[in-house]
This record gives sequence, structure tokens and C-alpha cells, in this order.
Amino acid sequence: MTEPTGLSAAAEQSVPTQLMKHKKEVGVASEELGSANAATDQKEQTTSEISKDYVYRSSGRPEKTEIIKSLVTDQDEARNCELYLPASSHCSAVESPEESEEDMYRDAEEIEREKILLREANSSEYKLSVSPEMDIMEYCRKEWRGNTPVAKRMRKGYEAVAQKFASIRRIRGDNYCAFRATLFQALSQATQLPGWLQSEDLTMLPENLLNKYDWIKQWQLKQKLGKKMGEISDEIKEYLILLRKKWRNISEIKDPIEKQEACDKLFKNEEEEYSLYEALKFLMLNTAIELYNDDKNGRRVPVFSWLLFARDTSSNPCQLMHNHLNHIGHTGGLEQVEMFLLAYALQYTIQVYRLYKYSTDEFITLYPNDPEEDWPVVTLITEDDRHYNIPVRMCQETML
Repeated sequence: MTEPTGLSAAAEQSVPTQLMKHKKEVGVASEELGSANAATDQKEQTTSEISKDYVYRSSGRPEKTEIIKSLVTDQDEARNCELYLPASSHCSAVESPEESEEDMYRDAEEIEREKILLREANSSEYKLSVSPEMDIMEYCRKEWRGNTPVAKRMRKGYEAVAQKFASIRRIRGDNYCAFRATLFQALSQATQLPGWLQSEDLTMLPENLLNKYDWIKQWQLKQKLGKKMGEISDEIKEYLILLRKKWRNISEIKDPIEKQEACDKLFKNEEEEYSLYEALKFLMLNTAIELYNDDKNGRRVPVFSWLLFARDTSSNPCQLMHNHLNHIGHTGGLEQVEMFLLAYALQYTIQVYRLYKYSTDEFITLYPNDPEEDWPVVTLITEDDRHYNIPVRMCQETML
């Protein structure tokens, strides 16, 4: 992988001064953030410009570009999600935007392809969390046979990915696909336990946060909706311990074949798998709280943090929990701005081949776009910023 260089002083100075000083400069974008449509047909968006920043691309050099053209993804699920109104007076939830008509933007081929995918969802292979690897171009030919502009662009995108990776593994799409793809890649490439997982304070995190923020009592776990955080804080602690245990065990395996087999086994254990996702969600909440407080205290925070809290549905961590994190895995997946939050929570750089952006400077996007040099890198593939698969065979744990 080409190693991008850091931002130069001149580049940093060219970022709008007002934006760097206060998040109110991006507050005007909150309406667009709350109602932006993710294009199911991969057509180019016409959303309002939200902010500009320097995004690392495949060239290895920072370029000035629109940082996020459509931050709110998984829109089908998000628009159908009835936002939770918390009992606490510390925050308020906001109604979700109305669902818009999408079929007018899709051609017959794409509509038929979606029907095929729905039928495949009932097959035993598709129900696997991570399907066996398949040649990337063979997968592409199977999925994109038509001659529409969309199909041609997808094939070009897959051809570019095939220059770096030999195979692809399809990820189960149940609103946890971003978590599943990222965690699977991180574990399958891990050679050591991350420092933040070694911290003794990790297991005390649920109790400590609950003592500070009463509204966290409304945290919701998968298949345990309605239980209050005060009743399940010990379960979150167990999930965090499980994450540390599995990460340590897999990272200590030296043989690559055995390591891969261990990952496959873990992601076939549904109870453990979903427990790990709940741990990731809680780590994201903790990271969001830290970023929010840092900004309030005048400390410098990444631009995505301002965009995260500029949304009408997440103007503070409480709303973020009620209207977004509580719904992940239930009625919606990760939105694009939340991919940044996941990366910061894991202290991993998430590199994504965005196939529908082929031939643009957003074809390869990094979350975060200004990664730490010592953060490991995982690589994902998406056709629409909603569902993620993983490239394999040539993937190695590298540093930016």
C-alpha cells in the first residue's frame, strides 16, 4: 500500500479558520445531515456542501475535497426507524425524516438484482456471518452482468480492487455488517493486543459512565430491549472482557491458517459474535462522550466530531445514543460519519473501496481521514456505503 504523507503546515492553514475554531460553523449543515439520502442506485448525489478537509486518497497525497457528500447512510433503515424519546430531561430525541421514493432512481436491472439478493438471504451460505472466500472478479461477474452505467462502473471498481486483493468474502447483512467486516479484518490480521484493550480501566467503563451520566440507563442491548442500563451494566462489562480475551487469544496465534480458522470459528458463534458488537457500540459511546467534552473544554477535536454533533438527531452524546447507537443492529446500520467514530474507538484506520465512487477522488476513503501513523489498517469494500464486504488473500496488517 502506498504510504500517504502527513499534512503539511500550509495544508493545515488552508482549512477554514472559522471551522477549526468552533463547530457552529458547520451547524448549518445539521439539516442536510439529518435528511440526506443514500443513493441506492449509486447515482451521484446533489447534497449540500457540508465541510472541506483533506482526505487521504490512493495517490498517497492529501487532497482538498468535500469531506462527506452524504454522511447519513443506511437510509432505508434509518428513515423507517422510530426514534426513541428518552425519559431523561437531559436530552431530547428528534423525529426522523420521511421516507422518500427511491424506485424512480433505479433501473429494472438493479431492482431485479435486489430481489435476487433478498431470495439469497434465505440460503444457508448467505446466513454465514462471513462467507468463504471467492475470486473477486468471479464474484463481480456474478453480481454485475448488465450493461448499465452502474454495472460498468462497478466492474471497473472491482477490477481496481483485484489489483491489490485476490479474493472477497461476503459479509452477512443484518445491520451489523460494518462492525462485522471491520472486526473480522482486525482480528484476522492482529499480531498484538491493542494498548486500550490492556487498560485496567476498561472493565470499569460501564460503571464509571453510568455514575456520571444518568441517561445511559436507557442503553439498549440486542434482544434485551427495554432493560435499563442499571440492570445490565455487568453484562456490558462481560462483553468488554470477552472482546479483550478473544483479541488476545487470536493475536497470539502465529500460524496464519490457524489464525484464520480461529476467526471463522468465532464468527460462527452467534452469541459471542453479537456480544462483541455490543462492546464496540459501547466503546463508540465512550469515544463520543470524550470528543464532545474535549470540544466543550476548548480542546482540539477532529472535524468529523463536529459533523457528528451537528446533526439534528445527535446534537449531544445522549441523543447519539438514543437515536443512533441504540438502533444499530436493530433497525439500522452505521452511517458514514459513524464510521469515523468506530475507527477512533478501535484506534484503527478503516480503508474503504467505495465502488460506486470509482474514477473519483473518493474511490478510496480513509476513516479517519487524518489517521495516526501507528494505527493498523483494515480494508473493506462497499458498493453503496450501506453494506460492507472484505477483500482477502493479499490483506496484511500495515501502518499508514
